Parts: sequence; structure tokens; C-alpha cells
Amino acid sequence: MIPIRIETTHKLFGDYHGFAFFIFIFYWRGVKDKQTILNHEMIHFWQQAELLFIFHWLLYSAFYLIGRLNGKKHDEAYLNIPFEKEAYAFEKNYHYVSQRKAFAWVRFIR
Repeated sequence: MIPIRIETTHKLFGDYHGFAFFIFIFYWRGVKDKQTILNHEMIHFWQQAELLFIFHWLLYSAFYLIGRLNGKKHDEAYLNIPFEKEAYAFEKNYHYVSQRKAFAWVRFIR
């Protein structure tokens, strides 16, 4: 079933518990709230799918770079990416993915 979930024995990229990439969702085995992290990453999966994956990563990188160029530190630039704002806002709403409208992340652009 897509996306394919892959459990890892280590955290990803330092402190991250999960990561959605193409048709895969990687998540750390030791995560305390597996349902929430998988929901968060499912939101990212659908964001990627609607932007044909490559355009998502180009936009994601651009939003992050703009934040850094505006003087934000890594964590603040990361949390201000519209894709992350949507995923964090709805990660505990376990029905969100089935109700989510395409390009819902756009409303998180400021």
C-alpha cells in the first residue's frame, strides 16, 4: 500500500522522528506517538503527490532558504515552511488526510 512505511532503528537527520520522501514514509521505531508522526508524514506525502514530488521539494527548499536569508535560525525557518505549518496544525486530527483539499498548504503562506 502506498505510501510504503519503513520503520528505522535510528532518528532521521538528527532529531527528526519521521520523513516522507516520494512513496516512502520513514519513521523512527522509538517514537512515542506513532499515530501522530505517521499522520504528519501522510500530510507531507499528499503535499508531495499534488506537486508531483519534485516541485514540492523545490518549493520546500525555496521556503526554507528564504527564511534563512531573512535571518531565521534553522528551527524557525523550518517551522515557517507552509508545508510544515499545515502538517503540524493537523497532525493530531486523524481524519484530516481523508478530508484534506488539494493545495491546502497554500493558506499557510504569509
